[in-house]
Amino acid sequence: MATDSAPPPSSTPALPASPERPCLPVERVDVSAYTVPTDAPEADGTLSWDTTTTVVAEVRSGGLTGTGWTYAPPAAADVVRHQLAPLVEGFDVLDIPATHARMCRAVRDAGRPGIVSCAISAVDIALWDLKARLLDLPLVRLLGANRDRVPVYGSGGFTTYHDTHLAAQLSGWVHGQHIPRVKIKIGEAWGRAATRDLQRVRHARQVIGPRAELYVDANGGYNRKQAVRIGEALAAVGVGWFEEPVSCDDLTGLRLVRDALLCDVTAGAYGYDLPSFARMIAAGAVDCLQADATRCGGITEFLRVAALAQAHGLEISSHHAPHAHADVAACVPNLRHLEWFHDHVRVESMLFGGVLDPTGGTLRPGRNGPGHGLVLRGEEMEEYRVAQRPTFRA
Repeated sequence: MATDSAPPPSSTPALPASPERPCLPVERVDVSAYTVPTDAPEADGTLSWDTTTTVVAEVRSGGLTGTGWTYAPPAAADVVRHQLAPLVEGFDVLDIPATHARMCRAVRDAGRPGIVSCAISAVDIALWDLKARLLDLPLVRLLGANRDRVPVYGSGGFTTYHDTHLAAQLSGWVHGQHIPRVKIKIGEAWGRAATRDLQRVRHARQVIGPRAELYVDANGGYNRKQAVRIGEALAAVGVGWFEEPVSCDDLTGLRLVRDALLCDVTAGAYGYDLPSFARMIAAGAVDCLQADATRCGGITEFLRVAALAQAHGLEISSHHAPHAHADVAACVPNLRHLEWFHDHVRVESMLFGGVLDPTGGTLRPGRNGPGHGLVLRGEEMEEYRVAQRPTFRA
């Protein structure tokens, strides 16, 4: 809990309460983690997995609870519990920018990129949800809507899928739910299965037909010249989006591939703070910037990233965690679309009540009550809960 001692010089002090400006202090921050098995073996170009772990932060004040989450190892829950909760509890829930700055400054020595930024993201999303609930507003109204519908694209198509499985998933989105854009994974085995990559892309085009948009994600599996050769072949089947053709850390390589190809080159999913996005933009590395509110610092930082992109004439697309992005995506003027990612759609539907329906190719946030409208399920998820690790003190 917050103490009465003066904050260190590097921290962000709370704004003073007054009769005109009453304080609504955060009373408690709770955190839990859930590991859910995938419904089939999954892999992309550079990684394979069979479970998905979600870390959920719950922030409480005035008898209400705000919920935020991230997709990260259970260690992110320890960061929330031991490093972030003491910085949030006791401070005004309405002053989210001040709390966000307090969290970011306090983790300097822990290192913000990675797990720590994911933890900050979960708490920040929970704070925005709680603020909207306290004000009895849908989150999209609190943030200020720019549109009432958010375009989505179906995302999955893992390299482990056989042709029948791939066809069923893509057909379900395009022909079943009428989502007019889909993405599959390529770059299998760090680019050593290029022939199969292209065969799968051609198969995907046959399944979805000529009118639907087809995207691919290599997850950094190719080298620079290989990515150019693959990209030229992708153009023949109308692929318009080539995500991470080379590593997102290779900004020069992204720029070279972008300059050589007609399709849009995109990246940004692994941006953990605003400066990392600034470097990507300055390098001319992408045609569309991706950002993930469950990684980059929550809704607070996502809005800043979107504004930075807009200042440089770029659109932004949200990455993963569709229900964490639905409201903020509706408020961004330079939004291209939201990723309806198979794993996270499935997990969020299990974790929460009040999930959205993408039928027709769009989401309509703000129709399920105040906040983001999601309610964490109780006992139904207990079998997936990760046990809290005991804290040992000398």
